Amino acid sequence: ERHYGDLQGLNKAETADKFGADQVHTWRRSYDIAPPNGESLKDTAARVLPYYEAEIEPKLKAGKNILIAAHGNSLRALIMHIEKLTPEQILQREIGTGRPIVYTFNSDLDVTDIQLF
Repeated sequence: ERHYGDLQGLNKAETADKFGADQVHTWRRSYDIAPPNGESLKDTAARVLPYYEAEIEPKLKAGKNILIAAHGNSLRALIMHIEKLTPEQILQREIGTGRPIVYTFNSDLDVTDIQLF
């Protein structure tokens, strides 16, 4: 999951009281602006994608079915990569907790079908 730095352990109301609601919204919903001592979504992607590319993509190319279970921001980073979304597009995407997304890929790992459950 994304590391929220100085925001760790605070609920949304406490965070807004301490830093201001607009600033918290910027940290939570921007792609490349991190909270103090924390990670942005861009940082999370930089941490998650090397593993995906080294360990998961070869298995997909070999025709294996893969199940990925992860926290929301890690999934957000993967979805952005898999679907070739822009930072603006991924920030608008709602990712439901516990709701499977099934991707079908061609041999180049381009998405040919998406099933949302």
